[in-house]
Amino acid sequence: MTEDAEADPEAVARAIVLRQLTNSPKSRQQLARKLAERNVPESVADAVLDRFEEVRLIDDADFAEMWVRSRSQTRKLARGALRRELADKGIDPDTAEEALGQLSDEDERQAARELVARKLRGGVDLGNREERDKHTRRLAAMLARKGYQPSLAFRIVGEVLDETGTLNE
Repeated sequence: MTEDAEADPEAVARAIVLRQLTNSPKSRQQLARKLAERNVPESVADAVLDRFEEVRLIDDADFAEMWVRSRSQTRKLARGALRRELADKGIDPDTAEEALGQLSDEDERQAARELVARKLRGGVDLGNREERDKHTRRLAAMLARKGYQPSLAFRIVGEVLDETGTLNE
């Protein structure tokens, strides 16, 4: 840091926040954590973050909506996993629920079906009960790691395996 930067902690804080936002959108809490890591006084950090919110460079609601859209499409994460990720990023529960509202139950089921179909490759003997059970457990566990409820995971896996079994016969 230069002598001028050390004399003006607000300028340092603004530079840190701008650099962080240039890399990717961030929640207010993520930026506050980054400022704390860089030893920016809390009062200065709050003032800078408040100003960035005023000019809408920081908007947790917009961030949450973008996050849900992106992660549900690219990673096929269920609402449960997305809710946890948003909480980790400091998004309050009401804002998170509003952002999660853009995903319907049908969107979630379709994403789960796509994941299972993608993971299920040819050469699987679904007529063999042990093989089918093994694949069912593995695929349901994969969906659970992505935040899907166990009952939905097993139902979707069963449906896709039934359809695949019919196609392979």
